Amino acid sequence: MDMITEARHVARHEAARSGQADARGATAAATAHGEFLTFRLGGEEYGIDILRVQEIRSYEQPTRIANAPEFIKGVVNLRGVIVPIIDLRVKLNCPSAEFNAFTVVIVLNIRGRVVGAVVDAVSDVLELGGDAIKPAPMMNAQVDMSYITGIANVGERMLILMDIQALMSSADMGLISDAAA
Repeated sequence: MDMITEARHVARHEAARSGQADARGATAAATAHGEFLTFRLGGEEYGIDILRVQEIRSYEQPTRIANAPEFIKGVVNLRGVIVPIIDLRVKLNCPSAEFNAFTVVIVLNIRGRVVGAVVDAVSDVLELGGDAIKPAPMMNAQVDMSYITGIANVGERMLILMDIQALMSSADMGLISDAAA
């Protein structure tokens, strides 16, 4: 089973089993355990709730939208649906990188809207128990940590767990809607 099929299978199974996909809140307590899709941005590895993932696609150059914010790469047509594509490197102020054969788009459901997020590579799907997830460290007021729900150690790997809905503020989603319109 390839990684894309596995991610879809896991997401469908979990949603069917729990029936509570929308009941999960954006708080750290709500993400104290669960299944996470892990991906890389540069040297860092991140995890997002698998229930937000609709599919994983290879990267294709989006159609650029004039005057869109820098983090919005453009839009693609996904089976008749116009999907805005965001670059998580830009959104998270990571150094830029060349897109290559490993670059993928994670298609997400954020606040009822389908959005694609460009990442360097997808790693795997992990089930993490509450004991594996630690609170994110406190930073000064200059660093926005509102979207980080915790840090997980998996063997030698350290995962930054994020709430993708918290990362994409209502204002960002408004910009995305405007760009895709």
